[in-house]
Amino acid sequence: MRLLAKALAKYLLGLALVSALLFLPAGTLAYPGGWLFIGLLFLPMLLLGTVLFIKSPELLEKRLSAKEKEDTQKSVLALSALLFIAGFVIAGLDHRYAWSRVPTWAAILAAAVLLISYALYAEVMRENAYLSRTVEVQEGQQVVDTGLYGIVRHPMYAVTLWLFLSIPVVLGSWWSLLCFVPYAAILVLRIQNEEKVLTRGLPGYAEYKTRVKYRLIPFIW
Repeated sequence: MRLLAKALAKYLLGLALVSALLFLPAGTLAYPGGWLFIGLLFLPMLLLGTVLFIKSPELLEKRLSAKEKEDTQKSVLALSALLFIAGFVIAGLDHRYAWSRVPTWAAILAAAVLLISYALYAEVMRENAYLSRTVEVQEGQQVVDTGLYGIVRHPMYAVTLWLFLSIPVVLGSWWSLLCFVPYAAILVLRIQNEEKVLTRGLPGYAEYKTRVKYRLIPFIW
């Protein structure tokens, strides 16, 4: 019951916060892109959270824990939060003042990318039982090198990159996209620090890096 209450509280808080950041700057509830995004994000999130609560409550507990120990990761999280807040607010203002116009086909394509990315995110969670929101080496942790982890070393970050870049297009704002683009650089900082932690503390990770050469995007980095 404690885990259920914690999960519901964070879910409702996130829903309320995102709604406020979108609809208050928009000055109206008649914001189709805002409602589309909320549906695309929070309905699958509710489904995934329910599945985790039933099938893997330990993993759900890890995903709800967000207390970083690494100073670099604390800075990364703070920068990410600022980018997201700015992106949502600018998207709302863009809708209010019609600064930019995103074609319907582009919004639909972005919605499909968001859903596919979320499905891949769920697959990453299925493959890696040690997946935590914080950068750490857990007791008994082993290197996962199958599935998506056999393609890139950080498939969760690869998936979230596509997911987050699709958000402003779903919201109908090219100006908001400018706020989300720097997230790629933030991911690079997070991955570089995380790999130092894993190489130092996780047996077999150094050898895994020689077998799976790409961190985030195949054939690029």
